[in-house]
Amino acid sequence: MANARHDRDVHWVAPLMRGILPLTAFHVPRRLRRTLRREPFEIRCDTSFASVIRICAEPRPGHPQTWINDAIIDVFERLHGLGHAHSVEAWQDDRLVGGLYGLALGGAFFGESMFSHRTDASKIALVHLVARLRLGGFSLLDVQFITDHLRQFGALEIPSASYIRKLGQAVGRPARFYLSALDGESAISGAVQSNTQTS
Repeated sequence: MANARHDRDVHWVAPLMRGILPLTAFHVPRRLRRTLRREPFEIRCDTSFASVIRICAEPRPGHPQTWINDAIIDVFERLHGLGHAHSVEAWQDDRLVGGLYGLALGGAFFGESMFSHRTDASKIALVHLVARLRLGGFSLLDVQFITDHLRQFGALEIPSASYIRKLGQAVGRPARFYLSALDGESAISGAVQSNTQTS
């Protein structure tokens, strides 16, 4: 992480308590389930990675500074080119209105940042991400730090020692961010729709 947008340095951060979003216990709030049923956004993956990370790096209300600097943007764009970094994007009327990006290593996905220019756009992108990760065989979704935004989905903190164990198991696990052609996309859509059912 950088201390600020125009900081030239990147600092390694290893919190004593690490935020994760358990894939098997992911919770979709009732109001969001109703929104998902309306399908207000077209969800795409990796069609505008550079735009997603740059929008995430912009100041926003209540957050005039960002930890995403030019060095991080450069590295993640290279990782994206190598097929390791991905974006999940929410589009409306052919405009990018929300999304997230992160890094996939083995069966671990590291969610880095998200943005929303329309109500629920980033939340719906997250629901699609979780469906994709579950179907692709991932076992760890690392969110680094817990926010109220993530807590509503079931995010929790675990001690760093437990996190390191989970990370070691996940990184060595075979997983795929992209499933096979149309069958994969159909399965992801089905998994998202199953999350809209009231339990």
